[in-house]
Amino acid sequence: MKLNPRWNVARLGLTAATAVFGSGGVAHALPSFAGQTGQACTACHVGAFGPQLTPLGRAFKIGGYTQGGGEGLEAQIPLSVMVQSSFTNTRSAVADGTQTHHYATNNNPSLDQISVFLAGRVTEHTGGFMQFTWSDVPNAAGVTPVRVDNTDLRPYTTLLSVGDDIDLRLGTTINNNPTVQDPYNTTPAWGFPYISSLLAPTPAARPVLAGSFAGSSIGYTVYAWYDRKLYLEGGAYTTPGAWVLTRFGDSLGPGAIIGGAPYARAAYEWQWNQQAAHVGALFMNADVNPAVPNSKGIAFGSSGAAGQDRYTDYGVDAGYQFLGDGQHRMTAQAIYIHEDQQLNASAAGTGRGATYKLDQVNANVSYWYQSTYGATLGWTKTWGSANALKFGTVSANGKPNSNAFIIEADWVPFGKEDSWLHPLANLKLGLQYTAYTQFNGAASNYDGAGRNASDNNTLLLFGWLMF
Repeated sequence: MKLNPRWNVARLGLTAATAVFGSGGVAHALPSFAGQTGQACTACHVGAFGPQLTPLGRAFKIGGYTQGGGEGLEAQIPLSVMVQSSFTNTRSAVADGTQTHHYATNNNPSLDQISVFLAGRVTEHTGGFMQFTWSDVPNAAGVTPVRVDNTDLRPYTTLLSVGDDIDLRLGTTINNNPTVQDPYNTTPAWGFPYISSLLAPTPAARPVLAGSFAGSSIGYTVYAWYDRKLYLEGGAYTTPGAWVLTRFGDSLGPGAIIGGAPYARAAYEWQWNQQAAHVGALFMNADVNPAVPNSKGIAFGSSGAAGQDRYTDYGVDAGYQFLGDGQHRMTAQAIYIHEDQQLNASAAGTGRGATYKLDQVNANVSYWYQSTYGATLGWTKTWGSANALKFGTVSANGKPNSNAFIIEADWVPFGKEDSWLHPLANLKLGLQYTAYTQFNGAASNYDGAGRNASDNNTLLLFGWLMF
């Protein structure tokens, strides 16, 4: 595809960008990608909206977002805009004074975010996307209302022929959230639930691989995709300085990575009769200086005076898709992550132990009719060692244990080849209910102040608009 030089300049800004930091959030079927490829959203996304990828969508992502095929002005514009709004109700209101600033203790409508995406192909070997997000929900935006959000740059990718009808795709990535570059929707950055309330209470515990370094790290990885089956990726993550973090609206999370945190990913995929399945594994190890909050409680600094904390994560995942002729689509996805924690720095001087374990499983099944009406049932469970160092302020027994069931219904009226304003607009409306049987360590009185897990049951009504 021949690109307009004016937009080539804009797209080249992707690879020149060095500040690729932001909180991990949601991403969707971008109209700029649909225009670039000439494909309807249904071609690359289960449910015509995303982020669940079909085999074609995975190939587009692994291929560095470089596939062409579109025509007209929409094929030349690498920009998309997203508006996300919602209404949140919890079974019981949170205590007065603990709610998010300028919101009520319950029953809150909110304009969650407005994002601008610079996304698309630069050359046949280079592509990527950057998301710039505004939000007035403080816990979504850090300390600034505008931030650089999900970013996945592909500086160079190429396709080699290594045998009769066998291809080898090689590529490089620069990204700001471990697994944001991953092509499978089992991994945390793009896993279900694809949207959650920014205002409802959520469990405190999660492995570092499940978003703890989103926006506070830069990852440099290389990958290989053999015969469209075997996917291998490896690299490392590091942490930018406080000067950069303060200007991009993101704090350090658990702390600053010392040196490089190695990351590895392997997956094998089968495709047959309009079906696909995969199995995979992940690994990440990070030594960090614990974060030190400033006077506002925001952690932009860290200290290694007492040593480092070490987090080692191992994950296994699997997925299945039935795509058929598009009339009926079904998916099943699951991931299990085990984390070993050696919190030498955090435990120093406390008289407490330093060795802990944390486990998390996420699984879901979904069904879509005509890529328009969808239903998803999900389950997430977190458990591990009692850990007063990390959870003593939110859990009366110091345990991280939480268990939730999620049911979601969606309507996507657009995103098809004959849709209104195709490929320039898409819309998703949905209703989601999350029910907790455990929360931060217990089913009842988990905080020692009388609040029960089910008090956090959340009803979320949401709308996404992409154009």
